[in-house]
Amino acid sequence: MNALIGTLQSLIGERHVLTSVADVAPFCTDWRGRYTGQAHCVVLPSNVTEVAAIVDACMTANVAIVPQGGNTGLCGGATPVGGEVVVCLRRMNAIRSVDTENNAIIVEAGCTLAAVQDAAAAADRLFPLSLAAEGSATIGGNLSTNAGGVQVLRYGNARELTLGLEVVLADGRIWNGLRALRKDNTGYDLKQLFIGAEGTLGLITAATLKLFPKPRVRVTAWVAVTGPAAAVQLLGRLRGAAGDHVTAFELVGRSALELVLRHVPGMRAPLAGSPAWQVLIELSGAREDLPVTLEQALQDAAEEGLVEDAVIAFSDTQSHALWALRENISEAQRIEGISIKHDVAVPVSSIAEFITRADALLSAAFSGLRIVCFGHIGDGNLHYNLSKPNTQNNDEFIAQTSDVNRVVHDLVSALGGSISAEHGLGQLKREEVLRYKSVVEMDLMHAVKRALDPRCLLNPGKLL
Repeated sequence: MNALIGTLQSLIGERHVLTSVADVAPFCTDWRGRYTGQAHCVVLPSNVTEVAAIVDACMTANVAIVPQGGNTGLCGGATPVGGEVVVCLRRMNAIRSVDTENNAIIVEAGCTLAAVQDAAAAADRLFPLSLAAEGSATIGGNLSTNAGGVQVLRYGNARELTLGLEVVLADGRIWNGLRALRKDNTGYDLKQLFIGAEGTLGLITAATLKLFPKPRVRVTAWVAVTGPAAAVQLLGRLRGAAGDHVTAFELVGRSALELVLRHVPGMRAPLAGSPAWQVLIELSGAREDLPVTLEQALQDAAEEGLVEDAVIAFSDTQSHALWALRENISEAQRIEGISIKHDVAVPVSSIAEFITRADALLSAAFSGLRIVCFGHIGDGNLHYNLSKPNTQNNDEFIAQTSDVNRVVHDLVSALGGSISAEHGLGQLKREEVLRYKSVVEMDLMHAVKRALDPRCLLNPGKLL
């Protein structure tokens, strides 16, 4: 290891190879504090050539690599298990080019999501991927987990927003696939192998991403609905009235909002009382009539008994305040303490059934349960998290994670869903997925892994 560290220092400079326990420690624990590992060192390259040289040196020394960006993942996918070299790409944060006529931007993997959004906005364009950790999450990590966020309903997830990639392969070669084409029918779409692969097949170092016209009109509302079924019906009504201008449609259960109001300073409840179910709605685009369209749709839904109360934001400040309530749910949960988290997807038509059946099954099996349910109802992605308010009782409950997962994940599977919608598998669900993936699927995934990383030195212990 001393020889390898010396080689790495000669490649990128001594100050960019971290070796002390104190310097390495922040890179060895995940954002939730659930996973902690050990790394021989942390290297911070500044360009793709350095990344390739680092990979080549580690492969020669037969030492595994863990790619890392903002370290904001929720499944331990960027946390070393023990004895790897962490390759952190945060120094690779250049916006290489913006092509407004082609609506494309080329960025390096270490760019934060917020930086990409800002670069797009400076060119009077929109990069629509948006999530709570966008100020620290990096594009490389977003692509490695196929991040979703709040605007998948309109624009799709990270996979659908990517035109091309630059990737360092396990043998140290650089694949330059940074094409900015909407059509390229010349064989396998290789970039899709690396998106969602959690760094197990190669290190994404740059990406060509889609841009969109910047919306001229944006209207936001916080709405109390009579239940999840009413929320789904309201979504249908809105899409019928506004089509693809429905940008986001977020479900928030009472417990989720209560945690935000309790733990995050400056937050205020947008509606009187304490509605059991609320939705955050955003319409955006070029249509000047979107505010009227939203108001009329909510009025009609109220007459049908779907909507109980609503507030519409009439300024950017008011809109940001509503979004802050939604975006701080994960942070509020982290402050509250450990919970059993589920990031699941079911068909939109099955959302209400999932919530009703899961609530009933779990409440019958575990008394005194607190269910925090929220998520991107427009694309069927729910964050369904469970805990007990009392610390001692919660510790005992967390020890039953496997039993809880079995209830939730079996129901998700029965409804034709997925046990991971946007967070990936990482360490958290690496074994769990075997219950729900067919033998054929797993054989194909292992075959791809063997082809691209035959010695299994790229992010070992994750996903597979």
